[in-house]
Amino acid sequence: MCICVNCHYVDRCMTYHAVEHQHQQPHLTENPTFEPVEPSINVNIRPKEDYIEMEWDVVGCLSFKAEMGKWSKLRPGELVPT
Repeated sequence: MCICVNCHYVDRCMTYHAVEHQHQQPHLTENPTFEPVEPSINVNIRPKEDYIEMEWDVVGCLSFKAEMGKWSKLRPGELVPT
């Protein structure tokens, strides 16, 4: 699971913006201004019958600042991305 959903900076982070793009999800912001220090991203590749599924998750970041439920506060009622 992406640690960004519980990060204080999720709504202005350049790395999370890129992950949203990879998942073809709506952006929390169109113009992120926060550049995180040393984010680590896991990319899981799963071959399917007629396509390849790719899942991108930020699993580490020196800039991570915990704010539990931050993503949910920004998108109330929506399912938290996993």
